[in-house]
Amino acid sequence: MAGRGKKRQFPTTYKLKAIKRVERGEGVLPVARELGISRKILHDWIKAWNADGPDGLNRKPGPKPGPRQLKPLPTYDDKRSALALAKARIAELERLVGRQQMDLDFFRQALRALERPAAQGKPASASSKSSKR
Repeated sequence: MAGRGKKRQFPTTYKLKAIKRVERGEGVLPVARELGISRKILHDWIKAWNADGPDGLNRKPGPKPGPRQLKPLPTYDDKRSALALAKARIAELERLVGRQQMDLDFFRQALRALERPAAQGKPASASSKSSKR
């Protein structure tokens, strides 16, 4: 398309004629191709027309008007409660790590206890398997 670097501006009547053609049943793609615009631009015009009428078509480019949704700044109490929650979470995770360490120690001892008798005596099952073959 021509004029990629520079934004083209269209009169409101031009936009309205394109919208009316689509409303009469012509497809968005054929109308957009004939006018030399993208389908997205035509869809944006239609959406703006349906939402705000002629004012929607005359809107300047840039951020949409209306109140901005800003997060409230954290107050001192919010920071303290966040710190308290973080400390509680750390304590919970430390308890979990402690329990897991106890489990690991228990299973290590159990594994050593199972390995000791095998190391002291010869395994009977290995000699009986070789004699059967």
